[in-house]
Amino acid sequence: MLQVYTGNGKGKTTAAIGLAIRCLGAGKKVYFSQFMKTLSYSEQIILQQFSPNLTLKTSGKPYFIAKEGMLSKEEIAKWGDMIKVYPAGNPPEDYVKLVNNNLKETLQTINDNHYDLIILDEINVAMFYDLITRQTLEKFLDKLPKNVEIICTGRYAPDWLIKRADLVTEMKEIKHYYQKGIQGRKGIED
Repeated sequence: MLQVYTGNGKGKTTAAIGLAIRCLGAGKKVYFSQFMKTLSYSEQIILQQFSPNLTLKTSGKPYFIAKEGMLSKEEIAKWGDMIKVYPAGNPPEDYVKLVNNNLKETLQTINDNHYDLIILDEINVAMFYDLITRQTLEKFLDKLPKNVEIICTGRYAPDWLIKRADLVTEMKEIKHYYQKGIQGRKGIED
């Protein structure tokens, strides 16, 4: 079964973590692969404690990326060295290699071991930023065992993935504290 959690609202990764916890509670195994994230998020600390029943893999850089035209000059200046802007269709090669290697390693690990739930966290965003192609992800999904549950998270889920999915949940932002200039609390929002 293929599930997709997408949309501009908060809670996509959180929902995937919730399903991972439920799966672990049932004595099953989880492979949790995070794209475009480094080991700097609070949930990773607790997820790693579920090893060997949960395997966590991350592939991110210590900066954000954006396609040319997505951000204003002011926004780019605000981000400073923490953002790399690139021409659409031409993302940083080292980032493409890192993310695609993660996907290959994920497939190899899944084929060598049995997992009941595979979470591809932020894979939709990686596709949006041209780090992974549709063809690459489709081949990956085609090679997975049929009895495994797969979750793809992140904004910008492409139409083809939504059509292929068995379940799609869109997180819709109605109101967010960032709009008031309020920052999230450490350990709760990151």
